[in-house]
Amino acid sequence: MSAKEVLKEVFGYDNFRVGQEKLVEAVCSGRDVLGIMPTGAGKSICFQVPALMSEGITLVVSPLISLMRDQVAALNAAGIHAAYLNSSLTPGQYAKAIALAKTGRYKLIYVAPERLDTERFLDFALDENVNIPFIAVDEAHCVSQWGQDFRPSYLKIADFVRKLPKRPIVGAYTATATSQVKEDIQKLLELDDPVSVTTGFDRDNLYFAVKKPRDKYMALKYYLQDKEDAMSGSSGIIYCLTRKNVNEVAERLENDGFSVTRYHAGLDEEERHANQEAFISGNKQLMVATNAFGMGIDKSDVRFVVHYNMPKDMESYYQEAGRAGRDGDMAECVLLYGKNDVRLNDFLIEHSSDDNEGLSDDEKAVIKARDKERLKKMTFYCHTKYCLRSYILNYFGEKGPANCGNCSVCLREKDTDREMILDIPDNVGADLAERPAMIASEYKISRSRKRSASESLEAGDRRIFDALRELRTTIAKESRVHPYIIFSDRTLAYMAVSRPQSKEEMLKVSGVGQFKYEKYGERFLQAIKECSY
Repeated sequence: MSAKEVLKEVFGYDNFRVGQEKLVEAVCSGRDVLGIMPTGAGKSICFQVPALMSEGITLVVSPLISLMRDQVAALNAAGIHAAYLNSSLTPGQYAKAIALAKTGRYKLIYVAPERLDTERFLDFALDENVNIPFIAVDEAHCVSQWGQDFRPSYLKIADFVRKLPKRPIVGAYTATATSQVKEDIQKLLELDDPVSVTTGFDRDNLYFAVKKPRDKYMALKYYLQDKEDAMSGSSGIIYCLTRKNVNEVAERLENDGFSVTRYHAGLDEEERHANQEAFISGNKQLMVATNAFGMGIDKSDVRFVVHYNMPKDMESYYQEAGRAGRDGDMAECVLLYGKNDVRLNDFLIEHSSDDNEGLSDDEKAVIKARDKERLKKMTFYCHTKYCLRSYILNYFGEKGPANCGNCSVCLREKDTDREMILDIPDNVGADLAERPAMIASEYKISRSRKRSASESLEAGDRRIFDALRELRTTIAKESRVHPYIIFSDRTLAYMAVSRPQSKEEMLKVSGVGQFKYEKYGERFLQAIKECSY
């Protein structure tokens, strides 16, 4: 099959997104690649499609257990045999996965970088019966000391590649990379004259805002109250810098009647997993979390991301904010800035737990200095009087517009209602909910930005959409997978509008591949028929 046929047959998409096809074709022709694509642009397709077109096993080097689990679950749901190898497996599970891999069961194996130089993994990778034609390095910016998430274990990747009897094609993929990081990726991963694709960092479906409220919590509360009316059924993420802030904000929101859960590294694994499941399944509308949450979470209906504190750098902010609107529909990214945010970030940089083993004191000092320089540029973003989108694009080496028409700076004169909502004085208290309804009403009227696909549904379509979501939740519980792994909200919206009545019509819906139709299609067709009577 051709790359487009694989895309349609397996993933259910008629066309590649910008940049994807060039990267796929380059790998298929034997070239190394470097893909820099924003969150939500579909990086995984760029290595999953060529993996399915090649003979042998594709290794995907990935830094996080949660990311591996989700991508493997999504591949299995699409009928692709995939596995992951990381510290979450018991010795017995790991041995079984390795044994199955040697038989050629898997097309893709996700592996943590720390595993690459272990005796057991090398025994597998160097087996004469094992063919590894392609290695994809996800989150490739982790290899660079200039990057915000430098991981020394990523430096082992090039050593591992050199040990293989035949050098595989190597692909590197990341959402955030300055020019210095891009150079490091190419050099440290030893990419051989790679085909480089940068699709651009601009995501025009995202509205960016920086607000400086005197009372952050009351500003957040009023913002969320408006969201309950304006975007019923949507979900949102609220990022805090510390575990203490997460606990406090989540508790206050819960006391104020919001559907909320929390996530940070201080919770035990069972609670973290349960809370993540509650949010992803839609049982909880809001997730309050530290930056430990989010990577690899492909939840399509996140309509807003609020940063309760300023992050430590632009890379982190762009990646976290980019978890809104992954379906391409309109979403909002709001940063609530306070002067204590700078001091807190500086303290965290000074006292960060340093797990960069093997680095000298001088190297650690250099990394700390770079962290502080990035913190300065993050702070400048919060104070700029010019277009926020342009600031973000310029930071990543692109030219932005003078006026994007979709950020709090560019809309300042037209968006006074938004200022009233978020810039709340100190004396606002219990009467918050009793503010004149006119403010919220005018706020909604003033929003001229395009609505999401699910918001734009007519009443009849909305009824079908809600029924399909309910069915998806039921199937997800039966299959023990996240709902979005079955079908995204956007795919359900397409179903609700087009109302397919046959297999042929269902397979025309974007996001419905052959395997998923065979597994779920008849049940969704039946639900559509029942709602159409």
